[in-house]
Amino acid sequence: MAKKKTIVAKDARSIAFQVLCRVEEGGYSDLVLDSALDAVPALDPRERGLATELVYGVLRRRGSLDYILDAYCRQTLAKLEPQALCLLRLGVYQIFYLDKIPQRAAVHSTVELARQMGLERVTGLVNGILRSCLREPERVKWPQKDRDPVGWLTHKQSLPAWLASRWLAEFGMEEASALAEAVSLVPPTTVRVNLLKTDRESFIQKLAELDVVATPTRFAPEGVKVERGGLRQLSGADLELYQVQDEASMLIAHLLNPKAGEKLLDVCAAPGGKTTHLAALTDNQAEIMAMDLHPKRLNLVRDSAVRLGCSSIITQAWDMTQHCTLLAGKTFDRVLVDAPCSGLGVLRRNPEARWRRTEADVLRLAKLQGEILTHAAELVGSGGVLLYSLCTTTAEESREVVARFLDQNSDFVQEDLRTHVPEHWRELFDDQGRLMTLTTRHDGMDCFFATALRRN
Repeated sequence: MAKKKTIVAKDARSIAFQVLCRVEEGGYSDLVLDSALDAVPALDPRERGLATELVYGVLRRRGSLDYILDAYCRQTLAKLEPQALCLLRLGVYQIFYLDKIPQRAAVHSTVELARQMGLERVTGLVNGILRSCLREPERVKWPQKDRDPVGWLTHKQSLPAWLASRWLAEFGMEEASALAEAVSLVPPTTVRVNLLKTDRESFIQKLAELDVVATPTRFAPEGVKVERGGLRQLSGADLELYQVQDEASMLIAHLLNPKAGEKLLDVCAAPGGKTTHLAALTDNQAEIMAMDLHPKRLNLVRDSAVRLGCSSIITQAWDMTQHCTLLAGKTFDRVLVDAPCSGLGVLRRNPEARWRRTEADVLRLAKLQGEILTHAAELVGSGGVLLYSLCTTTAEESREVVARFLDQNSDFVQEDLRTHVPEHWRELFDDQGRLMTLTTRHDGMDCFFATALRRN
């Protein structure tokens, strides 16, 4: 059998096509895209930007793109060759969602891309369907927002139907619609300034000298939002000055309220953003243990600690769904459980997750989270605090997990987190003092949940 020819992607559309095909096979968009872009370091920044836009745009709008294609395809999309479907999604995305690309140019470039990728056999199909999109736009009839709200959220706003139904029930139509739109947009670039090496004002000034416009975040005191320009302008030596991190994620270490001299434990630590933040907040004067199920992922924590100058962190692999016999008899002053979750609060950053997650995953993960929380609680000392956090919107993974935990652990009480936060943070909490950020309400930050549980 002849060896399959490898075609090297060297322009935005070919890179996007190959990345999307890899994601359909199970790859993670951020990792696959980074690898593809790293392979062509001389790529023009505009091409780099277009490739990124195409990959994330197609993944975020996939539900809408498939609804449009259904109106023009004679066969069901499931019967199409996967590579042909990727090409069609790329073409339709450019036609319907990228105003700066002329529609006829979008058709021509997609057909040429098929040839470039050795897919001459599907050029007729791709050309015919995309030209029909131009000739007969009236074929696409979107569900009416008032008569079929779930259909509107599913097809027009590109949500899986099960999530559309959930958000509609949880938030009502207007906020569910706004949230669906928000998670289909490009998220802001935010970074946490590493206080072990610099301060926020100095970092913003450094960016300004490179013609990068950045502003302080409203809530996180060390957060910076990059408004114009990019972090690529910084040198390699500057990597010690910051950590890319959403503002909502930056709040979590503050809510644990760590102090110098304390013993801290982060039981689901990788890749290490919150762990290194704890080290910075305590000026490397707290004893911090970072744990994770996967030993290889702890390499990410160690690498970040070295890069940021966090000398107080030690790492240890352990499966926290089990009793931690490794630390038998040892307790900590503060324990962070930033548990693995459905990730519905960060869909704009991990767009393929909306098509991979199912409603069954929510219940499965809630069970997992309960096990981790229970075993982490065993390591909290008398008077110590357990902070439980997630980047999701489901009650099952957040409020219900906590309610069951409190029913089964009478020696813990839920604390009101508002008692030790700045006054202007109070809008981020519910009436029980639990953090509940929403992208649509709170300066565009990710959706996060967090609550504090103190041991009597």
